[in-house]
Amino acid sequence: MFKQLRAWAARHTEEDRYSPVGIAFHWVMAALVLFQLGWGFYSDFLMPGGDKLHAYEVHGAVGLAILVLTFFRAAWRLLIPGPVNDADRLGWQTTVARITHVLFYVCFVALPVSGWIMWSALAPPGPLSVAGVLPWPQVPLDNLALEIRLIVLGVAERVHHWLVVLLLVLIPAHAGAALKHHFWDRHDVLRGMLPEVPDWEDPREGQPHEPREPRFRTD
Repeated sequence: MFKQLRAWAARHTEEDRYSPVGIAFHWVMAALVLFQLGWGFYSDFLMPGGDKLHAYEVHGAVGLAILVLTFFRAAWRLLIPGPVNDADRLGWQTTVARITHVLFYVCFVALPVSGWIMWSALAPPGPLSVAGVLPWPQVPLDNLALEIRLIVLGVAERVHHWLVVLLLVLIPAHAGAALKHHFWDRHDVLRGMLPEVPDWEDPREGQPHEPREPRFRTD
C-alpha cells in the first residue's frame, strides 16, 4: 500500500507539485488556524456567560482538530516527501524557511495542548471534543491542590499567549515569502501548492519561466 501511495504521489512531485493530499492538509489547516485566531480574539471580548462558554467550546473543538491533523500531516510528510522546488536551493533563505516550518509545527502542537491544559486546570466548563464530534478526555489534574492547578493554569496561559504572538509573526512572513518567490523571483513554490495557478509565463514569448537570479549571492 505504501509503495502504491509513493508511486501515486511521485507523479505529482515529478512535476514540482505537492500531492493533492498534501495540498489539502496545507489549506484546510491554514483555514482552521486563521479561524482560530479570529475566533480566539472574539471569545476574549465576550462577557462571561453562555455565549462565552459556547465560544470557548468551539475554540477548543477546532484546536483539538488542528492537533490531530498536525500529527496526520507530519506522518504524511514523512511518508510522502514534497517536491524539491526552486526555493530549496537558496542557502540561508532555505534554512530560514525550514526553521519557520518547524516553528509552525511547534505552534500547531503546543497551542492546542496549552489550551487543553487551561481547560482542565480548574473546573472544566464542559466536555471536550475534536471538531465537535470525537470525545476528548480532560488532562488529569483533579488530584492536584488548587494552588498547584492555578500555577499550571498561569503557565499554560502565558505559553498560549506567546505562541499566538509567534503565530501572528509567522503567518504574514510565510505568506509574504511565498508571494515574493512567485511574483518577484518567479520560483515554482506557490505553483506547487496551488495546482490551479499556472507557471509564470511571458505572454510575449509564450515560454515557461526561468527562475530569476537572486540579487544577492548566498554562496
